[in-house]
Amino acid sequence: MPGLEVGEVIALSRFPVKSMLGERLGSIRLDERGVVGDRLWAVRTPEGKYGAGKSTPRFRSAPGLKELAAEYDSDVPCITFPDGTRWRGDDPGVHAALSTALGKPVQLAREGAVSLLDAGPGFVHLLSTGALEYARKLLLESDVDERRFRPNILLAVGDSADPVEESWVGRTVGIGTARLLVAERTERCVMVNHERAGLPADGRILRALAAANDMRLGVYAKVTTPGTIHLGDRATLD
Repeated sequence: MPGLEVGEVIALSRFPVKSMLGERLGSIRLDERGVVGDRLWAVRTPEGKYGAGKSTPRFRSAPGLKELAAEYDSDVPCITFPDGTRWRGDDPGVHAALSTALGKPVQLAREGAVSLLDAGPGFVHLLSTGALEYARKLLLESDVDERRFRPNILLAVGDSADPVEESWVGRTVGIGTARLLVAERTERCVMVNHERAGLPADGRILRALAAANDMRLGVYAKVTTPGTIHLGDRATLD
């Protein structure tokens, strides 16, 4: 029996280099790692830390990353700098250009043995328009935009103003030819407050989500059947 239709794909995003701006796509492919090419690259410090929006045992905060944008040319990430210059990831000069932009020595590096994905290998980030409307109700004076939350898949869920995807945890969603097990609610970090992509810095966002929704918004879903998702695909819930 077909599953219950729960939404329609209205945006698909991929982020070739961790914590940089990414690319909007008409379709994405999912494999056992997640969205093919998503957060497959990062800038690496001499200490072996990777640049990100926050500092953790694996990552080192690099605020300048949010000013850079990355997209793929075939399987090569190409980085656009604030002044409009563009460097290919396979150009030896890219490391010096990134070091100058970030004010510290770094190298562009491909993912190694440890996943660069926040939730680990196999997961994609899914967000609904209901979750966005829920956040807007909490933050009437803030600019709440899906770009703050960097989902791979944005689903339109009608007139809902609630994070309906949170109720799907433990269930399977079919989108396009892919199937995903909704595994957990997404814990947000300080990156949602940052200025990026024309959105102003706003320290109220994470505080509001912490107070009202345990600092969560959206879900992580594990790829159980690889496949392809296109804009306009309908999502069904088993």
